[in-house]
Amino acid sequence: MEIRNVMEDAVKTVVEEIFATEEKERRMGYCTCDQCRLDVACYVLNRVKPEYIVSSRGLAYSEKEGLDKVQRRADVISLIQEGWAKVSHTPRDTSDHLVSKAPSSDHDGPVYNFPTVMGRVFDGRTFAPLGEGVVRILVGGAEVEMLDPNWQNPFVLAGATGGTFIFWPKPLPAKEGEGERKYTFEIKVEVPGLETLSHYIEMDLSPERTARLDFSLQRVHKIPDLYLFPAGQSEDD
Repeated sequence: MEIRNVMEDAVKTVVEEIFATEEKERRMGYCTCDQCRLDVACYVLNRVKPEYIVSSRGLAYSEKEGLDKVQRRADVISLIQEGWAKVSHTPRDTSDHLVSKAPSSDHDGPVYNFPTVMGRVFDGRTFAPLGEGVVRILVGGAEVEMLDPNWQNPFVLAGATGGTFIFWPKPLPAKEGEGERKYTFEIKVEVPGLETLSHYIEMDLSPERTARLDFSLQRVHKIPDLYLFPAGQSEDD
């Protein structure tokens, strides 16, 4: 059984539309890089009521009987504008915020394409999202290279994004005729005053003919919420 929050799709769609319009018309002068796009989406999702479904029937019901679509869209647009203003006035200094840099795989031929990897980290004592610290994605203890230079690894947590982090690993070359391969990633979270946490994820990937260079909020590998505690204190204490 898969539980799905349909508000995520609704918010992501509107964010993409508004950012695309700004890139063409430049009315507000706000940054439209992928990092700011994600920060704004997280800002909105942390402020709207989730709508969970467990089946295609649930999705159909949500579309028919859920919140009024017009009002919901208006509310989301208002939150996007509010969050975008906050993000643009306090941009991350760890991102160069360049929109013109096109992602590149540096490889012609079959590759293993990775989804974006997203998760959230919380203080295990208060269940509040963490607004400081760093999150790294590693393979064999080494930091994984990101596809786009605007993406961070390590990812610096910020209060405006509610403990959310996201990575976009660069595709890796595949040999002709090579089949499915398993990749193991370590998500390492370091926050001052709390014990360092390592969470491992595995992906079974098949090679694709070309690298996927188009960023999409729809291709996301979500990991369970992560909770950090003071050194020596476990989740069961």
